[in-house]
Amino acid sequence: MSEYLTPLHYPQMDEQVFHHQLHEAAHSYLVAQADHQYADHWQWLKALVLLALCVMFYALSLMALQGWLFFLSYFLFVTLGMLLNVNVNHDASHNTFSRRPHLNRFISWLVTLPLGVDPDYWRVRHVVFHHRYANVEQYDLDTEENGFFRQSPFQQWRSHMRYQHLYWPLIAALSLPWIAWVFDWSDRLDKTPLRQEKLLEGWRGWALFVMSKISHLLLVLLVPLLVCQLNGIPWWLVLLAYWVSQMFASLLVVFLLLGTHWADAEFFQPPADNVMPHGWYHHNFATACDWVTSPRGLHHLTGGLNYHLTHHLFPHWHHRHYPALAAIIAHLAAQHGMDYRCISYSELMVRQRHFLRRLGQEPQQAQV
Repeated sequence: MSEYLTPLHYPQMDEQVFHHQLHEAAHSYLVAQADHQYADHWQWLKALVLLALCVMFYALSLMALQGWLFFLSYFLFVTLGMLLNVNVNHDASHNTFSRRPHLNRFISWLVTLPLGVDPDYWRVRHVVFHHRYANVEQYDLDTEENGFFRQSPFQQWRSHMRYQHLYWPLIAALSLPWIAWVFDWSDRLDKTPLRQEKLLEGWRGWALFVMSKISHLLLVLLVPLLVCQLNGIPWWLVLLAYWVSQMFASLLVVFLLLGTHWADAEFFQPPADNVMPHGWYHHNFATACDWVTSPRGLHHLTGGLNYHLTHHLFPHWHHRHYPALAAIIAHLAAQHGMDYRCISYSELMVRQRHFLRRLGQEPQQAQV
């Protein structure tokens, strides 16, 4: 899908009172805390600890003389790289980790190196397309038709999709490598709607993009292959560690995210007049939900991804504020007749499985 996408518009309708009360309450919360919207010193400390552990396990993998120690150290290096992306890069992509956009961009480039995903293209896919048009066919690039998953009732059904509720973990595990080596190159070659954003233009853009890919390969493959050969670690074990760790990291983030836009969510086709049938707040309440961690303290490692509806309503706030913001949203939503949904993780998984089974049925049999 490569055609130019005309921007869609959300009418204000009757949402202005809710909007003003929501942001007034959020502002009052900040004033009462004498706080700001960005990462605080504890979040910077957490980021530095995760980065230090990531570097430490990478170094241990290069010094390992036993295959099992190399594999374990390398696996933990990539896993911590994913935790850095969840807890740091996601906020940096929204310019909420640091006050300085250039620093946020450098942070994104640094922490995406273990994963191979281009930070600039991912940021635009996520911020410009997914956040504006969640669950809108053709516009939300996270749910565009791919032939493996049927993610909306408007997509083509194929016979193998009746089993998608069973094989989805495999597709989830391959999502991150697919983004790095298919989506990124499709974006770079102007085969997707990102071409209208004119991202990384000219030879400097090509240089940054290629440097990012080469840096990833040097870090996670070429250097380990060369060093491990000297340490007596077979080359095939390095390749196995690379693929297993990349697939696990992909599965980890998908497990945090996937059901948040599937659990009892609505899907939409782009309207002919480019004006959505509802306002922006109604759209987000209809297409996303929050879920709670168990134990609750685990939300310190999810990067706020479990507060996913909250994140969509406050994308320019660091995730450390999401528990307080979620409470404000729940209170005001009840007053304004908004359907705020906050469920347990087990319930999220049940609804996700139900969604995949329902969309995997033949269209004439599916109740969509």
